[in-house]
Amino acid sequence: MANLTTTFIGIKSPNPFWLASAPPTDKEYNVRRAFEAGWGGVVWKTLGEEGPPVVNVNGPRYGAIFGSDRRLIGLNNIELITDRSLQTNLREIKAVKRDYPDRAVIVSLMVPCEEEAWKAILPVVEETGADGIELNFGCPHGMAERGMGSAVGQVPEYIEMVTRWCKQTTRMPVIVKLTPNITDIRIPAAAAMRGGADAVSLINTINSITSVNLDSFAPEPMIDGKGAHGGYCGPAVKPIALNMVAEIARNAETANLPISGIGGVTTWRDAAEFIAMGAGNVQVCTAAMTYGFKVVQEMISGLSEWMDDNGHTSVEDLVGRAVPNCRDWQELNLNFIAKAKIDQDACIKCGRCYAACEDTSHQAISMSEDRVFEVQDDECVACNLCVLVCPVENCISMEALPAGALDERTGKPVDAEYANWQTHPNNPARI
Repeated sequence: MANLTTTFIGIKSPNPFWLASAPPTDKEYNVRRAFEAGWGGVVWKTLGEEGPPVVNVNGPRYGAIFGSDRRLIGLNNIELITDRSLQTNLREIKAVKRDYPDRAVIVSLMVPCEEEAWKAILPVVEETGADGIELNFGCPHGMAERGMGSAVGQVPEYIEMVTRWCKQTTRMPVIVKLTPNITDIRIPAAAAMRGGADAVSLINTINSITSVNLDSFAPEPMIDGKGAHGGYCGPAVKPIALNMVAEIARNAETANLPISGIGGVTTWRDAAEFIAMGAGNVQVCTAAMTYGFKVVQEMISGLSEWMDDNGHTSVEDLVGRAVPNCRDWQELNLNFIAKAKIDQDACIKCGRCYAACEDTSHQAISMSEDRVFEVQDDECVACNLCVLVCPVENCISMEALPAGALDERTGKPVDAEYANWQTHPNNPARI
């Protein structure tokens, strides 16, 4: 059977599924339940320095974007770091790690951007026996306005500086959690690497306002008639997260930097995609908040079965497998030709493919009087819009033309020199 055990920057866990730093990891009670459900590790909800208590709002903390079936697509939150005392959290972390020595326990930290503040908190966290720390340089609301969170993560010099302070002070592995609220994710990743980070985790939440109440004209969630921007997460951010993970994994400067992938992981397939794109493990939050801790059991069984079916024996073997195939646009083979094909037996004659192609694409699908839909190869550019709008899975497929076949749209033969594309005169990278 497939081995789901992972060793990420020296930290062992029975599977690659960790709970991200968030409400689900805010206390001992939650974390114990999570471990009993099967999670391989947790990143404890962000701790702050000893001092004035953090005060969260006593009202709605979440906004949401729903699909037509009310499936939760995206979640916006305005919650701050833990509002429980530092000493309470430290005591609970120590107890959990003592009772679950085979699980990964990482502690998320956020204190003012001052060396003494970091040097003060690191020894007391280390004393708990935690496996590592995650520097929260990502939160876009509340703490950022106080000079922490994404306010640090948006300044590469600060990332490098604080990471170096931590590496000089603690024995624990240091993971730097990156904010997506930046133009080029490779820059903060490289800064973390220069500071000595053992790994990066990404993405943190995206700065957002999910909706506006049109009765009170205030953003939601609404507190006493007013709203604020928050952090967006959930399935909707997965494409953004995958791209940012890929940017780091295929960048020469950061290619060897271990990555913990975060952002919309809801199923085993999502996790496998992040791992194939370069992540050594994944962190999950919204899926657990939506379906409960036992959702991990489906992730574990699904990933294990898929690995068995496809001959993959370990998670480590999957890490980065898709990275060589992730290229810049100008490196794509413009001589590759495909055409859409409609399975008439599966077609339910809804006409969505026809409407989409006729009105918004290339007028490559015809409709007969008795509603038979057929692809006109001489107009089809293989954009695959029809595949995406069709409500019947696998009814429409994209079929590649063999080398040497005639492309009816251009009247030219398909180029047979796929293997020589990098040196082909039509390659835009050479023009």
